[in-house]
Amino acid sequence: MIAEGRVLVGGQRVTDPARDVGAGDDVRVDGRRLEPEKLEYFLLHKPIGVLSTASDPQGRPTVTELVDSEARLYPVGRLDIDSSGLVLMTNDGELANRLMHPRYEVPRTYRAQVGGSPSKRALQALREGVELEDGRSHPARIRVVGGGRESVLEITIHEGRNRIVRRMLEAVGYPVRSLERVAFGPLELGRLRPGGARRLRPPELTELRRAAGLGDG
Repeated sequence: MIAEGRVLVGGQRVTDPARDVGAGDDVRVDGRRLEPEKLEYFLLHKPIGVLSTASDPQGRPTVTELVDSEARLYPVGRLDIDSSGLVLMTNDGELANRLMHPRYEVPRTYRAQVGGSPSKRALQALREGVELEDGRSHPARIRVVGGGRESVLEITIHEGRNRIVRRMLEAVGYPVRSLERVAFGPLELGRLRPGGARRLRPPELTELRRAAGLGDG
């Protein structure tokens, strides 16, 4: 569009794609003024089998297809295809970057179903951190919320490495049979059905911004 001369900046036709544009500049394409996209925030319950990406070259279902919005939303972080649960969808790049940055240690809570009953030694190892191929995991908070032939563990961590919860549990001898993310920072999955999405409520957004060190703005 720039090469075709369809873009005006401050009323002047631009043909150089490297031209700097300021926040207050009037930018028009085919005579229509461009405005910043309105920021949107959705909480999504990602089902198993859906990718946490904006698009997929193989045509597999993605999280963006589950949110009713015209905005260019993308997931904050990733939840692997075999896992379900809470995914935050937004077009707010500043907030997304803050939430994923290790400096702010935004917690993520998961419920993992494993075979058998994990030993005290295994649970303590998770609480202290376990050695993985890409480095030692950070200490995790662990709570056993269900027992029997299969146990359900509630695990809270502050890092988002690829398949980190699955790898931690496998390292202590208890491979995951199912995994669901039930909380991300102050957000909770609650009773939202798989595949369902809803806009964040104003108090939720306020708390999320606080968790990311952005205050109440």
